[in-house]
Amino acid sequence: MAKQKLSYHCEACGASLSKWAGQCPECSAWNTVRESVKVARPSMTPARAGNYQGFAGQAGDGAVVTLASVETQSQQRLSTSLDELDRVLGGGLVPGSVVLLGGDPGIGKSTLLLQALAGLEGRAKSLYVTGEESLQQIRLRAERLAISGEKLECLTETCVEHVLAAVAARHPDLVVIDSIQTLFSEQVQSAPGSVSQLRESAAALVRYAKDQQCTMLLVGHVTKEGALAGPRVLEHMVDAVLYFESDSGSRYRVVRSVKNRFGTVNELGIFAMTGKGLKAVSNPSAIFLSGAEAAAGSAVTVVREGTRPMLLELQALVDDSHLANPRRVALGLDGNRLAMLLAVLHRHGGVSMADQDVFINVVGGMRLAETACDLPLVLALWSSFRDQPLARQQIAFGEIGLGGEIRPVYNGEERLREAVTHGFTRAVVPQANAPRKPIKGLEVVAVRNLQEALEQCR
Repeated sequence: MAKQKLSYHCEACGASLSKWAGQCPECSAWNTVRESVKVARPSMTPARAGNYQGFAGQAGDGAVVTLASVETQSQQRLSTSLDELDRVLGGGLVPGSVVLLGGDPGIGKSTLLLQALAGLEGRAKSLYVTGEESLQQIRLRAERLAISGEKLECLTETCVEHVLAAVAARHPDLVVIDSIQTLFSEQVQSAPGSVSQLRESAAALVRYAKDQQCTMLLVGHVTKEGALAGPRVLEHMVDAVLYFESDSGSRYRVVRSVKNRFGTVNELGIFAMTGKGLKAVSNPSAIFLSGAEAAAGSAVTVVREGTRPMLLELQALVDDSHLANPRRVALGLDGNRLAMLLAVLHRHGGVSMADQDVFINVVGGMRLAETACDLPLVLALWSSFRDQPLARQQIAFGEIGLGGEIRPVYNGEERLREAVTHGFTRAVVPQANAPRKPIKGLEVVAVRNLQEALEQCR
């Protein structure tokens, strides 16, 4: 049998140690070394075994097969009745999958999962395990959300062994753990929320989910930087990692997938927080453009988040600076890319903003990372600098290279058709993204470099 041994690691940097120490030798942090259970297995070196035939008895039930002989089966996904959440998951929950949901405190993680369980009521047996709230608090939230909860089972427990015993006795199809940071294992002598406890507790839940084909939804805390708290191995063990995001003061919530073994990565689901819970937003473009007007420094673009094109407004404000170093502020975009585009605009567009304060904002609190926003961002900067509004009902997208060339982006024609759906009549796009056939009701202006794009907007 495998022999259990104690190993030690640092909670601050994750370094492995052979014995306990007051100070970590790797990162020099004090009182961060904790113990964890390590399973020692027999060595498979020829010097110890003589030959490898003796290890045949230790092999598991799995057999070595060729990849071509593996039979695939269609996954029967379980819909949560929340279309936006199903979109992010790739079409619904997959039996035996483990999903990690992280977000800021009070953003609505528990509300979202409680609504998902209510949507599954009558179609799947579920269990809600909470280590942060009492059953009375959950009941009050359910009443606010108009959820009866007659078939929804709840459990207040923080010991992972007790949780798995209760799950094994009831055999639910779906288990929600709120949250993984509150669980602890009796086999590890450290506080709940530590690196060793998170790793052991998550590993036990993942093993049960895979063995019994039970879907696990884990709620995770985030740090003040916005990353999931705990070791990075926690994200590697689960099948999907979702981030619940929101701009301060906004009623809209965004669920973004950063890892998904059963669907598209970087898929977005958008919700609106109301007094009766989260409501799915099926047409986010109409909301983000509801207040858009033809003004200097405003440009509309079509971004693609996951499998869905979406229209967003980019705003730029360029003003005289009274500082030695003019400010460069970018909200929702990468500040380094803004600095690069300003340099390209000066070198290849003949527009210098070295003595100007530059402010960039993505309307709606969205965060954009794709390079298709380069061209509309530069046009918005030029429009604000010249105090000249861009053409009404115009959209633009395209990547700008360091040589001033306008590079194509993927799914260009789909972006154009999305713009036509919302009433836009003019589009400034890269030459390679020009459609082969004319699109009814849309004037497409294809440009090859930055100078041509600025000429079309004068």
